[in-house]
Amino acid sequence: MTAVDTAELAERIWERDPTVWTGADEAKWLGWLDEPMRDLDLSPAPVGEYAEYVLLGMGGSSLAPEVLRRSFGATNFHVLDTTHPKAIRRLEDSIDLGRTFFVASSKSGTTLETRSHLEHFWKRAGKKPEQFAVVTDPGSELEELARRRGFRAVFPGEPTIGGRYSALSAFGFVAAALMGADVERLRARARATAEACRRPDDDNPGLELGLQFGNGWREGRDKICIVDASGGFGLWAEQLIAESTGKEGKGLVPAPGESPEGPDRQQAGVQLEDPYDLGSEFFRWEFATAVAGAALGINPFNQPDVQAAKDRTKEILGGGGDPDIEPAGSLEELLGGAREGDYVCVQAFVDPSEESERKIDALVDRIRSEIGCVTTHGFGPRYLHSTGQLHKGGSPIGRFVQVVDDTGDELPIPGKSFGFGRLIRAQAAGDFASLQERGRPIVRVRLEEI
Repeated sequence: MTAVDTAELAERIWERDPTVWTGADEAKWLGWLDEPMRDLDLSPAPVGEYAEYVLLGMGGSSLAPEVLRRSFGATNFHVLDTTHPKAIRRLEDSIDLGRTFFVASSKSGTTLETRSHLEHFWKRAGKKPEQFAVVTDPGSELEELARRRGFRAVFPGEPTIGGRYSALSAFGFVAAALMGADVERLRARARATAEACRRPDDDNPGLELGLQFGNGWREGRDKICIVDASGGFGLWAEQLIAESTGKEGKGLVPAPGESPEGPDRQQAGVQLEDPYDLGSEFFRWEFATAVAGAALGINPFNQPDVQAAKDRTKEILGGGGDPDIEPAGSLEELLGGAREGDYVCVQAFVDPSEESERKIDALVDRIRSEIGCVTTHGFGPRYLHSTGQLHKGGSPIGRFVQVVDDTGDELPIPGKSFGFGRLIRAQAAGDFASLQERGRPIVRVRLEEI
């Protein structure tokens, strides 16, 4: 470990000692340690009152709800975390707007995608405040908007928790309540694991997993092959690991479903006997990631490179004209240049339909079989709020394949000079440019041509 005595590591984390990591501002981001024990008022949540529920969020505000949705089989609960016009229209066509409750979820309250989704459905649903709520940190622009419009509820976040550590707060539990899960049962399992993570010995589940990550990284096994688990747990764990550890030229590369066979890989199991074990696993993996951050000698609670793609997107949107997303580079040359220890990430700025997912999965399988490198994938713009930090700030061993498609007819965003189609194209162009600026090998292909 980096300047850390493992025998006292757990104790020092609970004591909020920032020198466990870099001695910077880590202490002010440790509210997640207490979250399972914190009072949580979910009484304003209209459980069972609506036919459908839609959560509008990105990254840490959407991934835990998505895993909960899948795990509990909540067919009337939907998570919207794409700006693709076809996906937004498909969701809108599948629900009765007059019988749907919308929750806009954003810690900062300024997330462009979430605010755009909110304005779209606020207008389409007839501007009825009783059908809307927000989850956001106190004092945010989103809270002010919700109170001004008279939304049904404002659920406060905890400012001492970063987005990717917020699963066991209102950002996860409002969604769990609306889909009919027993929130107290989830919280009880989280509390039990939090107590277990106070132990200084091998019976500490979070410490044990984190030491595995850290020791493996030190030995060159920097790919975390997360065992497939029902409910898509890897979606959430990907963001937690990648955004927390991928910085300062270092990083652990999460690879859900990837084979652990290889000198640069280690396997990580997921302990889920039933959906309520998510309460336990969320905390175990949060603690483990904090421990791994100590091993890497980085601050696991910041995200210094996430803003880069956002800035380029804003620049492109402000420049007028349509973003350039024409094919670029040679996929064969990109793959041919891969070396042992590299990874490939397929970044799909496409409609996340079942057909598109099959095509992306087939491309990932083809790349794995051709070059033998760990291959991951993510849908844009979702991954910009998660694994994008690793891609830009982590070890320069990634090779990137951006996939784009026809966004179809434009879908206007109320109050904006651009629509959702132009937004997702600008996000693709902005991320491509941001990766190029960092010297990351990247090509762009069209979905129809893969």
